[in-house]
Amino acid sequence: MRVHGAVTRAPAARATRDLILDAAEHRFAEYGFAGVSVREIAADVGLRNQASLYHHFRNKRALYEAVLVRGVETMVALVATGDAGAVPSADSVSAMNATLDRIMDYLIEHPHLPRLMQRAGIDDTRYLRNPVTHLLRPLYAQGLQILADTNTPWEPTTLPHVAAGLYHLIFGYFANAKLLAAVVQQEPLSPVAVARQRRFVKSAVAQLLGAHNGAPADPAPARHLRRRHAGRARSTTEL
Repeated sequence: MRVHGAVTRAPAARATRDLILDAAEHRFAEYGFAGVSVREIAADVGLRNQASLYHHFRNKRALYEAVLVRGVETMVALVATGDAGAVPSADSVSAMNATLDRIMDYLIEHPHLPRLMQRAGIDDTRYLRNPVTHLLRPLYAQGLQILADTNTPWEPTTLPHVAAGLYHLIFGYFANAKLLAAVVQQEPLSPVAVARQRRFVKSAVAQLLGAHNGAPADPAPARHLRRRHAGRARSTTEL
């Protein structure tokens, strides 16, 4: 998707353009569209002034939309390449896990994207003209179609709720990282915490979609639950 107002540049300028997008993604996620100035983004990248930024993007809105386009279109591509098929099986679970790995890898590289998407839903109604809904609807429609084509245990009328649940399960962890850090008193984006979340997401998505009935995504959680229930049974007997 070509962003209105984005200026086409030679490949040599790609590095600077990507640095601008990264800085803008962070700023817009943290402060929203109205709370960020082009001057601040230019300073973050190390540009001499905001005029240098306008060589790449015509105005702040064009930059904002370009940041969203980069993130959302990447998500669409990652989901599209990971359609696991309709029948739960070892192959479909492996494909699903590979897709989740790619999504998690991208979110680790761009941890501000989920919060940006969350903020954009607010800014979209106040300062913009629906670029967010225009960008996110294809991702939502794609997710619903994949769910509809998959042999899940959910009724068709429930699939929108399943899609919303999956979105919050995967993206909500990153979008609410600051809140989690304050509540649990640990860094949720540390390598150890993210690796733990990755394992949890795979197991939770498999159970949510009923894929564990065809082939367990990871037998370790099941063994852990059996041990925990056995421990509870012993404790009950002792009491």
